[in-house]
Amino acid sequence: MRAWVASVTVTLSLLLPAIGAASGQAPHQHAGPAPQNVGAVTFENTCSPAVQPGISRGLALLHSFWYEEVDREFRAAAAKDPRCAIAWWGVAMAQWQPLWEVRGPGRAALDRGRQAIEKGQALGTGSARERAYLAALAHFYINVDSVDHAERVRAYEQAMERLHAQYPGDTEAAVLYAFALLSSAASHPPDKTYVRQKKAGELLQPVFRAQPAHPGVAHYIIHAYDYPALARGGLDAARRYASLAPDSPHALHMPSHIFTRLGLWDEVITTNRDVVTAARKHGIIGEALHGSDYQVFGHLQKNEDDLARGVIDAAPKLSDVPRESTMFFAGLYATAAMPARYAVERRQWAEAAGLPDPTGFPGERYAWADAAIYFARAIGAARSGRVAQARRDVDTLRTLHQTLVTHQESYWAVQVEIQRRAAEAWLTLAEGRPDAALELARSAADLEDGTDKHPVTPGAIVPARDLLGQMLLELDRPREAFAEFTRVLASEPNRFGALYGSARSAERSGETAKARELYAALVNLAPRSRRNEVQQARDILAKKAPPR
Repeated sequence: MRAWVASVTVTLSLLLPAIGAASGQAPHQHAGPAPQNVGAVTFENTCSPAVQPGISRGLALLHSFWYEEVDREFRAAAAKDPRCAIAWWGVAMAQWQPLWEVRGPGRAALDRGRQAIEKGQALGTGSARERAYLAALAHFYINVDSVDHAERVRAYEQAMERLHAQYPGDTEAAVLYAFALLSSAASHPPDKTYVRQKKAGELLQPVFRAQPAHPGVAHYIIHAYDYPALARGGLDAARRYASLAPDSPHALHMPSHIFTRLGLWDEVITTNRDVVTAARKHGIIGEALHGSDYQVFGHLQKNEDDLARGVIDAAPKLSDVPRESTMFFAGLYATAAMPARYAVERRQWAEAAGLPDPTGFPGERYAWADAAIYFARAIGAARSGRVAQARRDVDTLRTLHQTLVTHQESYWAVQVEIQRRAAEAWLTLAEGRPDAALELARSAADLEDGTDKHPVTPGAIVPARDLLGQMLLELDRPREAFAEFTRVLASEPNRFGALYGSARSAERSGETAKARELYAALVNLAPRSRRNEVQQARDILAKKAPPR
């Protein structure tokens, strides 16, 4: 059988008709013009010449996580060439979003993936290499009732390692093995040595040098280095990825993960402004909300509060995101996080306390969305003297945490427990028990240190260690506060609240030179700010108010 090489920069409008619901196709939300340019890939296969553009396009879409379109393309290839086994591999790949679904796909998606693998393997066609791709992915879709999700991800990772070793000249084997490493890292407890992420980066960097136009390589490098200790290594890929797949809203967005890690707020804002425009154009409303949250976060760090408010007001509604969409999760998070972070980042405690009860966040497995609102409310209430409300909101956080534990949403259960401890710390301080408050605040910060930020968020509503620093300042322990703010800035550079807290701590510790240096950095970070904090910094720098 002749092997064809599907190598094409996908710039054609090749959006083929979807196969009907009887085929078991995943729900699809595309409601805009067909994506034109989603990158260039090379993938040798034995299917007919007629389906080569679709296979190339489907793989390029896969590398930018445009899963609904991936499903359409590979199903269309299977319909056009019934003996094209690798097309069913592509369908199965589209049913699993490893970096978003920490617990794995739902049962319907697992069934679709298993059925696709079975169809591809039953054909018995394709090269030994193509059959190896199907066999590797089968490890994820078999025995779903008896084998834990993380174990099946690990089995897939090991199978891709073997495939890569067997076909060392196959670029896609190397790229997808790297992605399997990242998928396995996401499904297991945090490993602060980042062994899998570093290994993925080592696999991807030489491919990136050899194939700088490959969208998946740039994308996965960003994910591999999306950690404070590694972020600098992803900056080149971040500055190139969007140009490699300019019609993909996700490709436009992903660079901002690295920009956020490095505190490059202008780049975060500009990138996500483009994301929102592109996502709306293509009808991917969840991605538009995701980009809006990152944009709001960037504006708030620069104290561009009116612009942040404008983004929130202009953001699309969660009701416009289909529940079955792969981006519903991101849209849900953004809808909850934006108003919470808008109040808390500005330290408007009464405003935070007055946030309305969350409504429309469906399903107990999504309890973390409600928690974002109740966390902001509890902090705001405790810090504005509404102790009874703060107690009610902290109790609600405790209930939401238990709900997530019950539903085995372990990652989000830990995040809500961090919020609960941090909020209860401020409630305890408001009740006049500073030692107990500090103990709670430290436990929240230490627990947060043991986790990693989820890709769905640009950052915590407010870091637990930042809140600890603020509490130490209130208790007139500025040197201790300075140490805590310094730790925040080491992992989240240019975060406004921590920079201000660091400057205030240095000033109150009598470290005049350090305080002036930090206040200057604060003014440089937010040159157009009208907040009191920045005006205070300007006054100190102008010697109108000498450091105390």
